[in-house]
Amino acid sequence: MEPTQELIDDIYRERVRRARRTPIEQKISASGELFDGVCERMTAGLRHENPGVDEATIQQLLRRRLALLRRLESPA
Repeated sequence: MEPTQELIDDIYRERVRRARRTPIEQKISASGELFDGVCERMTAGLRHENPGVDEATIQQLLRRRLALLRRLESPA
């Protein structure tokens, strides 16, 4: 049984309400945790793409990738 559009909309609205009630300190803490998790996954991907590469090179590749993302996200 597929969820109705009404149910999907209700779930979305509740998630927005919950996010708005979340204290700013908790949001800031969560953002750091999310960033750390993304960096861990990116690092794992870089290790997979570059087998046998030392940790210093992996960290350099990660910094380059993060810099590229910043450039892509910044307004032109």
